[in-house]
Amino acid sequence: MFDNDSKTRIATVDVSNITTGISIYNNFKGEFKINAKQGDLLVFTRLGYHPDTLKVDNNTPQAIFMERLAIQLKEVTIHDSLLTPEQRLALTKQDYTKIYGSLAYNDFLSTPSSGGAGLSIDAIWNSLSRSGRNAGHLRELIEQDYEQNVIDYRFNRTFVSRVTGLKDQKLTEFMFRYRPGFYTTKNSSDYEFVAMIRANLRRYLRNKRVYSLPPLEPQKNTSK
Repeated sequence: MFDNDSKTRIATVDVSNITTGISIYNNFKGEFKINAKQGDLLVFTRLGYHPDTLKVDNNTPQAIFMERLAIQLKEVTIHDSLLTPEQRLALTKQDYTKIYGSLAYNDFLSTPSSGGAGLSIDAIWNSLSRSGRNAGHLRELIEQDYEQNVIDYRFNRTFVSRVTGLKDQKLTEFMFRYRPGFYTTKNSSDYEFVAMIRANLRRYLRNKRVYSLPPLEPQKNTSK
């Protein structure tokens, strides 16, 4: 017994000889053997497939190909196109190679290719020059941006909405009020992270009036 589209073997097919009333199942290899003589009608049925009928002409082994009730789609692999914070940071470092230096060391000691300790030219440049001080400031900004990307990547609207059930403005208010820090986001397990969000949700639901800003009222014209 074979699938007509994929040509793979089909198991657990009911094979019935409606002439004699005998019914069996084929084995896991898709093979079957049933008592039948010339002129008997065999009916093949399986969940998810159209029934098929075969009239026995002789004792020659027969290959049965069954049609699926639904169209079988080809397997599709979906890859996430969203870059992780680590990937984005790596690309940023490639764009700003000068401020990180070829070795990206934080001190003056480096390890030359010949072995031993030497002076890092990048470290001297970063510490003494005005451009180096500016580069250090830019590195700090890039690191801060990376930390915020880590939080945004994990504490995203889709995930938080699924955990809390909040939507639209309430979701925005909750995420603004209970945005986690970088350390918590980076080091919490999935269980700990979800537990933290649910604990904050209980606080939000108890005190949501406090966190909602009142609507602005138009100022009255007091000029005469």
